Amino acid sequence: MPRSAPLIACLLGLLLVAAPALAASPPPWGTGESHGEDLVISLVTFSPGDDVASWWGHGSLVVEDRRLGSARLYNYGMFSFDSTMLGRYAMGRLEFWVAEASPTRTYRFYESQDRDVRIQELNLTPEQRVEIGRLLATNVLPENRDYLYHHYNDNCVTRLRDMIDRALGGQLKQADTAPARMTLREHTRRYTAVSPPMSVLLDFLMNDEIDQPITRWQEAFLPDELERQVAALQVKQPDGQMAPLVAKQVNFFKSSDRKPVPEEPPSYGPWMLLMGLAVGGSAVVLAHWGRRGGRLPRVLLGLEHVVLGLVLGLPGTALFIMWQFTDHTVTYRNENLFLANPLTLLALPLGFGLMFGSVRARRWLRELWRYLAALAVLGLALKVLPKFDQDNWRLIALILPILLGFSGAFELEKLLALVASGKGDSQRQPVPSTPKTP
Repeated sequence: MPRSAPLIACLLGLLLVAAPALAASPPPWGTGESHGEDLVISLVTFSPGDDVASWWGHGSLVVEDRRLGSARLYNYGMFSFDSTMLGRYAMGRLEFWVAEASPTRTYRFYESQDRDVRIQELNLTPEQRVEIGRLLATNVLPENRDYLYHHYNDNCVTRLRDMIDRALGGQLKQADTAPARMTLREHTRRYTAVSPPMSVLLDFLMNDEIDQPITRWQEAFLPDELERQVAALQVKQPDGQMAPLVAKQVNFFKSSDRKPVPEEPPSYGPWMLLMGLAVGGSAVVLAHWGRRGGRLPRVLLGLEHVVLGLVLGLPGTALFIMWQFTDHTVTYRNENLFLANPLTLLALPLGFGLMFGSVRARRWLRELWRYLAALAVLGLALKVLPKFDQDNWRLIALILPILLGFSGAFELEKLLALVASGKGDSQRQPVPSTPKTP
């Protein structure tokens, strides 16, 4: 199983801890006291929130014994945000666990966050209810509760999906073999559309693992997708008849003003191309303006280098480090390294040198941009090969014009200097005198 997801987990923030975990005695469905006909199993979906840690929403399973008056919510999104966790996260590992909580207190917590709380009571046989209750009660035990989190393959929602499917004898997975309506990247982009800078950063960091065709089963890593699939599923009953899996749908809380997640990923491509052309073109303009050695255009051009060193160089360096030294497999062999990499970070110190008039910095920057532009053009040319199938056209539209513009700016500066030098030489040449006639 890929272990890259802790990176995405932290950056995208799939989960929030919903409510304080229960420290109580085993539930009656875990000790065999509950009868299947008295149990109610519900899938609860919480809509996305405002902060990064809640953009993806959340999901839980609730078990209720109506005869004994006991109910517990099972939350697979528990993690500890401490220095130990940060160290594991940095290397590509993140341990989550499942915990019990009070359903009502959890619902009230999400209501206080102005997030929808939608409850689907599942149409299960008594035997299936007992099985799910027993599995949840077993999973929450200290010796069983931990798992290695993966944002797409093993998270708080896929655990619910797998448990429901197990109780149904594989009927959910069998119904979800159809192709998904979009890739994992497209789902990621539409859920992160609330913050364009973060959306573009994540788009940059992730490789073609998330561009491959997937099934509807794999789409159910998202709470909303699992909710939708469960609502559409018809399951076979003991008498052989088909019936809806959802017996009853209840909206505990519905936000009146929260915008829904867009159904399609945003179309950033044209805007990113315009931005890339503008930034790359500005370097050419500043080079032409500074052809006579003016201080202001030189300082502005140096400042642009400093900004690009930060905005492109830092993510490019981080991407290279994550590929070489961590278990973040979703960053490995990322084609965006053709566009930004550790070399791009050199624009930061050299930009400061340019601002202060360093001739050496100017010379090195000319070579740096020439190399980076050539590398980006190579990455674009390699797209004709099947192996280079990463969906990074938006990043190419943004970064390639910048690299070409900055490389062109220094070539233009060199050309203007040669022209000026040529004119100076011609002006200094002696004019031959006309010999006097004797």
